[in-house]
Amino acid sequence: MQVPTVTLVRSYQPDDRDRLLEIWLKASRVGHGFLTEEDLARQSEIVRDTYLPTAENWVARRNGRVLGFIGLLDSYIGGLFVDPAAHGSGLGRALIDHAAAIRETLDVEVYSANEGALAFYGRCGFVETGRKPQDGEGRPLEVICLTR
Repeated sequence: MQVPTVTLVRSYQPDDRDRLLEIWLKASRVGHGFLTEEDLARQSEIVRDTYLPTAENWVARRNGRVLGFIGLLDSYIGGLFVDPAAHGSGLGRALIDHAAAIRETLDVEVYSANEGALAFYGRCGFVETGRKPQDGEGRPLEVICLTR
């Protein structure tokens, strides 16, 4: 008999910071392979110094281990990251379901080159509402706006 896998979603705690930054970097290297290590280092500082302290962050744990997180800025998903070793295991869906339970609508922006994330959000019921030719840092990387 297979034991069901239980995912616990709880609020962010300051002690989670280093683990979330580790997950963010691993997942960003997989999903954002078009960004340079310099880009990732700069963004890591922003995640550490701005988003983790100010966003409403929710953490996904399984078997006591933190494996993913979602950061909400009102109804905007500022980030959703799952440890690549746990991709496809339902953690991202659990985080989206939690966010949808506490927000009437959800919005997110995804790099058009991140096909895996676009497919994931589509499976979660998000639809495209627009496109931007540049990302938030002014790089010529197309971003797709989605809502649910």
